Amino acid sequence: MKRYKHRLLLFLFFTLGVGKGQGSLSSLALELTRLGELSGGTMGVGVIHIESGRRVYVNNNERYPMASTYKVPIAVQLLKRVQMKEITLDQMVEVQTYDLHPGSGTLSRLFINPGVILSVRNLLELMMLISDNSATDIMLDTAGGSKRVNRILKTNGISGMNVDRSTVRLIADWVGVDISAGKEFSNEEFIDTYGSLSEEEIKRANRVFSRDKQDTSTPEAMAVLLEKIWNKEILNPEMSELLIDIMGRCKTGEDRLKGMLPEETFVAHKTGTIGSTTNDVGIIELPRNKGHVVVAAFVKDSELEIPERERAIAHAARAAHDYFLFN
Repeated sequence: MKRYKHRLLLFLFFTLGVGKGQGSLSSLALELTRLGELSGGTMGVGVIHIESGRRVYVNNNERYPMASTYKVPIAVQLLKRVQMKEITLDQMVEVQTYDLHPGSGTLSRLFINPGVILSVRNLLELMMLISDNSATDIMLDTAGGSKRVNRILKTNGISGMNVDRSTVRLIADWVGVDISAGKEFSNEEFIDTYGSLSEEEIKRANRVFSRDKQDTSTPEAMAVLLEKIWNKEILNPEMSELLIDIMGRCKTGEDRLKGMLPEETFVAHKTGTIGSTTNDVGIIELPRNKGHVVVAAFVKDSELEIPERERAIAHAARAAHDYFLFN
């Protein structure tokens, strides 16, 4: 019933007294701005209707911590290396003890001893499906490191996004764990060091992290990256379709972009969460051959609980979905 009422309200908002076409995009921008107030922080949104090229950006003059959504550009560079035959998806990688890192995922919870061997494809899927941080750091190395990720973004005309750190260093900076450059840090060492920090030290690190420009993006940059992935402008058709298929099977964030969409809606997406930041970025397929909509939603500096931030993202996704369905 709630979904029906929400859809009816949006239908009335977007169709009564609002002309169709480029000029009416202002109504969507106003609605997204209003919905951003539900986030308890600052919500930046990038929306692109792929087939028509119509686009809207809200709070695009700010940078947002990507959190785990930065795994999208990492995946792009990784698959570019596969495309260039520098590596293969079937290539096996041995997971070492120092590869097991804190945060989201499965590897660090299931394995405490070395000897696990997984393929690049396995690790890519762990990174994108369940946001495994250990798999991500292995894939970042396999992709050639952050410099090569940033290079492929720049080469393809994407500005306003940068990938700078491994997930273990990103999390370390967030909580105030000092990881010396070049030092391998085991999961146990990380947890022990974190446990020795005072609450004030952690809060101070959180404040510094929230102002850090590393591993950040504008809504526009992420939206354009997703648009280029869908249009096969960065990767060849095989690699593009593989990435979209994997993102379409994402296991996290059911209450974010997908939260208020019709249950059968196909959404290829990637979530991200850290501290006061909650994100979801992806591509939504519209019904009745109305095309596809990119939505990149970032919430930062929110004092609300995660479910409330997720609700703001879900409302934004539904607003974009219904606008391009009816216009």
